[in-house]
Amino acid sequence: MKAVVMAGGEGTRLRPMTASMPKPLLPVVNRPIMEHVLRLLKRHGLTDTVVTVQFLASLVRNYFGDGEELGMKLTYANEETPLGTAGSVKNAEDALRDDSFLVISGDALTDFDLTDLMRFHREKGAMVTVCLTRVPNPLEFGITIVDDEGKVERFLEKPTWGQVFSDTVNTGIYVMEPEVFDYVAADTSVDWSGDVFPQLLKEGKPIYGYVAEGYWEDVGTHESYLKAQADVLDGKVDVEIDGFEIQPGVWVAEGAEVDPEAVLRGPLYVGDYAKVEAGAEIREHSVLGSNVVVKRGAFLHKAVVHDNVYIGPQSNLRGCVVGKNTDVMRAARIEDGAVIGDECLIEEESIITGNVRVYPFKTIEAGAFVTNSVIWESRGQEHLFGARGVSGIINVEITPELAVRLAGAYATTLKKGATVTIARDHSRGARALKRAMVSALQASAIDVRDLENVPMPVARQQTARGSAGGIMLRTTPGVPDSLDILFFDERGADLSQAGQRKLDRVYARQEYRRAFPGEIGDLTFPGTVFDAYAGSLLRAIDTRGVAEARLKVVVDVAHGSASMLLPSILGRLDIESLMVNAGMDEARPTETVEERRQGMVRLGELVGSSRAAFGVRFDPVGERVSFVDERGRIIEDDRALLVLLDLVAAEGRSGKVVLPVTTTRIAEQVAAYHGTQVTWTTTSPDDLTRAASAEGAIFGGDGRGGFVVPEFSGVFDGVAAFVRLVGLVARTKLTLSQIDARIPRAHVLRRDLATPWSAKGMVMRSVVEAAGERTVDTTDGVRVVESDGRWTMVLPDPAEAITHLWAEGPDETSTLALLDEWSRVVENAGKR
Repeated sequence: MKAVVMAGGEGTRLRPMTASMPKPLLPVVNRPIMEHVLRLLKRHGLTDTVVTVQFLASLVRNYFGDGEELGMKLTYANEETPLGTAGSVKNAEDALRDDSFLVISGDALTDFDLTDLMRFHREKGAMVTVCLTRVPNPLEFGITIVDDEGKVERFLEKPTWGQVFSDTVNTGIYVMEPEVFDYVAADTSVDWSGDVFPQLLKEGKPIYGYVAEGYWEDVGTHESYLKAQADVLDGKVDVEIDGFEIQPGVWVAEGAEVDPEAVLRGPLYVGDYAKVEAGAEIREHSVLGSNVVVKRGAFLHKAVVHDNVYIGPQSNLRGCVVGKNTDVMRAARIEDGAVIGDECLIEEESIITGNVRVYPFKTIEAGAFVTNSVIWESRGQEHLFGARGVSGIINVEITPELAVRLAGAYATTLKKGATVTIARDHSRGARALKRAMVSALQASAIDVRDLENVPMPVARQQTARGSAGGIMLRTTPGVPDSLDILFFDERGADLSQAGQRKLDRVYARQEYRRAFPGEIGDLTFPGTVFDAYAGSLLRAIDTRGVAEARLKVVVDVAHGSASMLLPSILGRLDIESLMVNAGMDEARPTETVEERRQGMVRLGELVGSSRAAFGVRFDPVGERVSFVDERGRIIEDDRALLVLLDLVAAEGRSGKVVLPVTTTRIAEQVAAYHGTQVTWTTTSPDDLTRAASAEGAIFGGDGRGGFVVPEFSGVFDGVAAFVRLVGLVARTKLTLSQIDARIPRAHVLRRDLATPWSAKGMVMRSVVEAAGERTVDTTDGVRVVESDGRWTMVLPDPAEAITHLWAEGPDETSTLALLDEWSRVVENAGKR
């Protein structure tokens, strides 16, 4: 059997280490990752190997040659352009057509028993065998689920936490039969998990999953790179270490000189012909490459130093990586998480703080205190996007510097000359930071349409009118000292998960596009945006019967920007209205949960005393809306969803309503009663709004005051939902309390449980296992349906160490018992 080693990746997340070196050549304990892989193949009899190369291909070929020094036969298949995981192997098809072959990544460290993997493949008669392993955090990998016989049932590539239903992931190691090439187009970018495997599953081809025991680490980040070094030194992975173990855990390679008065505290590694002077101290998990010089008084702890590096006297290196041919001069300090590229000069007494990236060929001047990366600014973040876009405390986490970098990264994802629409709420913080973002967008060759202070629905609608994307800055709901920066796509909808990942990558790589002087973007301030919105809204939504019904409504705009839009709409609707809290206060751009509740109570009192048909209260940016009925009683947001659903479905009598899977199943009964269908989506606003924009959709809502009115737009819009409700109430001649009374009561309970990040994958696998023969829905998280229709949903939070649970039953007692049962499953799994 032959093997294929995929060695064409750029390793962008590992920059600046991979700025001038392909990822497979990065050293792990002074030996390239790919060499560890090749030695593993040789141990299992796979000496005839094809290496697929693309990025800096000549460096890989020059290093390994024909493989003779390793006792192997290596040939190379070069990609002119990236072809994907399957396309790159297809490129080597001529050498692999005669027999089964094994595919393995050249940049993952492992000691799996490949012989047993190949045996499993033959015994099962598989076309493809996927090598699987269990990991605590499966977000960056492809999840695979198999049945009791090992047959693959489902793949999901790079899920969100809401899509995690197992901690068993695809390692990128496969055994395959040549027939698989029939499913891979030539000279085209094709991926195994995303393209080929789903097609094989669809056709019922034999795909099996082999759960491997042993060590596996995908060396894709700086953290995992340092972890791999430590794991080799700790003996957690079965690989060969060159050199001699002069004392437990202290490895010294051939030709190295270590002064007897140097302090060595293993496990650590000193490379060949390195020199460590007296008085130097090298501590745990440090690795010195070939020809490294460590001078007297230097201190290293968890530091990985590549070849030919000079470490000056009294220097201090902790938890960092230093690229080859770099000089670190006297008393310099490099702190945890910092990465220094190749051929840099770190002059004396300079300090490089944690997580700073210094790209190749740079000089850090003597005495400099470096807190930002050089020359590209800032550091990457693990979780740039949260539940509300990019959020944080103003001038602590969300600073003008971050706003500029973020805008530059967003601009870099768009074409030069594209247009971006930007808007804000009425807070001072949003105003100041918006100006910073406008400048950065223009400087990146982007034309900017500045709407200034407008409601969120107006910003979304204007973005959809010819812009490549949009940005909205608003105060975090309920947190007056924090700010959310939300990014829109060309539809005005929230940026998709894929779009967020793309922006995340550009931001983390810190490579922002800058315009030449003649390319600086234009800045315009569109006028009449409120009239344009109101006109198109009233043309799109059915308001027949409103004038004849002579409705009276109370409208609370919560001191927000909706106050600038509603008067025009209310006047054109020809209804009697009382608007309250219309004045905007820069010092109070949001409201707490308690303040909002009190506002709803006051709204109910006004509705009851004025004998209005109903009352409505907008959030400060006009995106979400809450209701009280004609009696002044608050209609809770999840109940309001059912009321509007009933009205829309009763009038439409066909079509689809779009709801998140956490919604009560009573919604399904209501929809079916009126001849409509429910489309279930994940809890992601992006997924819900996209589904609500599809053909045949007549309504969408999230149960938290967010409504989609598809005949007008495919995004959350509180103002459109209000106008739609006015028309429906006028035509049905029913009150909201009457509509509410005819809908069965729902019994849905929610609970949040603290869950360590490292346990989230285990929790989801435990839930699937505990489900047994019960129906399991993995639309978002894992929803377990009992035989009597009761259900529980378990969903990991994407940004916090929390797992969310929902349960629904016929009554409160039954629902609580169900919630308690699955809470125990989650809590027990989190303790393992």
